[in-house]
Amino acid sequence: METAFYHKPVLFRETIDSLHIRPDGVYIDGTAGGGGHSEAILQKLTTGRLLSIDQDPDAIAVCQKRFAPYGARSVLRQGNFADMVRIAGEAGCAPCDGVLLDIGVSSHQLDTPERGFSYHYDAPLDMRMSQSGPTAADLLRDLPEQEIARILREYGEEKAAGRIAHAIVTQRAMTPITTTLQLADLVRESVPAAVRRSPGHPARKTFQALRIAVNGELDRLSEAMDAAFSLLRPGGILSIITFHSLEDRMVKQRMASWCEGCTCPPEFPVCVCGKKPKAELLFKKGLSATKEEENENPRARSARLRACRKREEEPARIPPL
Repeated sequence: METAFYHKPVLFRETIDSLHIRPDGVYIDGTAGGGGHSEAILQKLTTGRLLSIDQDPDAIAVCQKRFAPYGARSVLRQGNFADMVRIAGEAGCAPCDGVLLDIGVSSHQLDTPERGFSYHYDAPLDMRMSQSGPTAADLLRDLPEQEIARILREYGEEKAAGRIAHAIVTQRAMTPITTTLQLADLVRESVPAAVRRSPGHPARKTFQALRIAVNGELDRLSEAMDAAFSLLRPGGILSIITFHSLEDRMVKQRMASWCEGCTCPPEFPVCVCGKKPKAELLFKKGLSATKEEENENPRARSARLRACRKREEEPARIPPL
């Protein structure tokens, strides 16, 4: 069923500018969301095409209407951006001149209580972006204590992961944990008093960790980056917006590996490894939101934009479908 879908993009102008859009180019927005970035790209195209992908059916329903005026310039597909190579191939949008990935949960998903992403509303503990597969409540019901602690520690960087995991397992033995506020209250009671007094909700890291686990976000991001880079023509650009340190670190390291050249020891008189850079960074450090944007949109505070350009001598390497 179609519902209203909204999402206020962050680093909007910087992201669109980073793609250096050509009117006749082919582009991919791997995270269409409410369609803000996609429409900005479409407005710059004349004979070019844009493939917009999203796994959320709510987003697809809204984008179908929003992009209708652009006719054949717009190609819309429901799916996960990790499957970009297959989707782009089937849509006739491979290879391409640029790919945009806006990682993370959308404003619509956060603010729709029944999606179960937020600790501000009482709702079923869901957190699925695609609305299929196991929910967060399923994970808390089925996973052993050690695995829950690992998820909280690795994906949420939660220092009290062990205490929270133990509290979850103790609680579920008496009553299933099925709602967002049920979990939020349990976390609040489990963390040290100093954490409860500090700014920010004490359950923020727990909710982030569970969302990442439910949706396999880090694995999907890794797959999507490689897929996107393989689809780029020589000179094509990959731009990625992240919203927490785990994602940003992964993007930074992957782009750095593409930009790395010879790895021979410095004492070697000539290169024997044969490794050459595949890409170059568009800006040395990731771009952050301005204070003005942060004040207008608090969700912009953790956003970071990184972008790289595939070198001219590096061809598109599209795996067979």
